[in-house]
Amino acid sequence: MEEEQRAGTAAAGAAEGGQSVKDEEEVKEEDVTHTATQGEEEEDEDALPHSEILDIFEEGLARLVQDPLLCDLPIQVTLEEVNSQIALEYGQAMTVRVLKADGEVMPIVVVQNATVLDLKKAIRRFMELKQQREGGVKHISWRYVWRTYHLVFQGEKLEDDKMRLKDYGIRNRDEVTFMKRLRKK
Repeated sequence: MEEEQRAGTAAAGAAEGGQSVKDEEEVKEEDVTHTATQGEEEEDEDALPHSEILDIFEEGLARLVQDPLLCDLPIQVTLEEVNSQIALEYGQAMTVRVLKADGEVMPIVVVQNATVLDLKKAIRRFMELKQQREGGVKHISWRYVWRTYHLVFQGEKLEDDKMRLKDYGIRNRDEVTFMKRLRKK
């Protein structure tokens, strides 16, 4: 019986104490809500439209690309291009100049121990980025390209995709020609 009275008294005390704790929590919650509403109003006043933020970013990127280390990069640069340029500076990559039949030279950046297949993939990435920026042909069949053209370095065809460029004697700033294959009759 004495235990029941203690339990009842404890429950009553908890209810009263719980009420005051609850009131304090409600007041704190209202203060937080009021403060958050003020913060949102301030954020709305400072918020910029997406197009303005994009313009600010592109202006900053254009200034960054003027740096002597990154000056070879286009204004609409990708992360991959920046990383390639940094790898070039540290000697971890090399530039292979690919000469097309129309006389255009494509500066292709590949890692030092790249294979012929890596060079072909880098040429593909280079051309796709160029098309995006200039808005040329929408689709190129690379299977067709590699069936009808091959890469040549100093008169030697780069036929083995698994062979490293170094094994062909290709070094930084060497020129590789993009040539049409001759048909066998």
